[in-house]
Amino acid sequence: MKIVIAAASGNIGRHTAEKVVQAGAETILLTRQPEKLADLVVQGAIAKPISSDDTQGLIEATQNADALFWLTPPKMDAISLGDWYIQTAMSGAKAVRENRIERVVNISSLGAGAGPDLGTVTFIGNVESIFNQACSNVLHLRPGYFMENFLEQVQFIQRDHTVYFPYASDHDIPWISTDDIGDEAAKYLLDTHWAGQWTHNLMGPENLTLSEIIAVLSRVLDRPIKYVQVTIESIQQQLALTGATPDVQRELGNLFNALGNPDGIYATVRTPEAVTSTTFKQFTTHKLLSHILQSSRQ
Repeated sequence: MKIVIAAASGNIGRHTAEKVVQAGAETILLTRQPEKLADLVVQGAIAKPISSDDTQGLIEATQNADALFWLTPPKMDAISLGDWYIQTAMSGAKAVRENRIERVVNISSLGAGAGPDLGTVTFIGNVESIFNQACSNVLHLRPGYFMENFLEQVQFIQRDHTVYFPYASDHDIPWISTDDIGDEAAKYLLDTHWAGQWTHNLMGPENLTLSEIIAVLSRVLDRPIKYVQVTIESIQQQLALTGATPDVQRELGNLFNALGNPDGIYATVRTPEAVTSTTFKQFTTHKLLSHILQSSRQ
């Protein structure tokens, strides 16, 4: 079995790749940073420096592939973020058609395509439609909010004992570990028995507010942690300093507004099939804490 994994150096793509390689499948890893996947190459995977908008490169890399893992990576310097999502999906879909790839597992988002002006949540709905037109067997995994977003907060936790997000402290959020998403993706990439076009929500073990999250962090880290709600405008200003275009700033602002709406995307009804295993306490104990300790030694 030959499986191609796009955006393989990200949190979800890498964990998916690890599981697929461990299962013994022929694994092709597509990434702009192949050096980050050297350990998987040692284990037998092949890394190719191909980006998601390289149509010809995707076609060549996916020849004779049985399954494709797809994740649309953000592009901070995109003139139009919506166009970027469509452009990359069209490139991936063309590779699927040209090489008659049997199965696609696409990482989407909870509430994908639910309406306009939802930032990337709107755009990923377009991605779903494009792949549905290209392949008979497509699974769209729709996860909630990544626990791994806390890894970007390590310096603030260590320096300020504070966590910053643009959401109300009592906002209910379905937190999920990207490792659990990768586990689900790998399971379906390796499974040849499913068929059809369908979506699958992934919402972690439970919804938690930021107040509840801070309580968990304080207990595990054995120190009082504070939560500060920042404005979306302040985040957009920081994005601008890192090179994000005005359109990207605007669309990510739309995304944060959508995710913070108490009656919006995260009001999705939780079903048993949407539950994944990693709790926020486990994530903090086994992953976040190690990053904090590593940072303190630097």
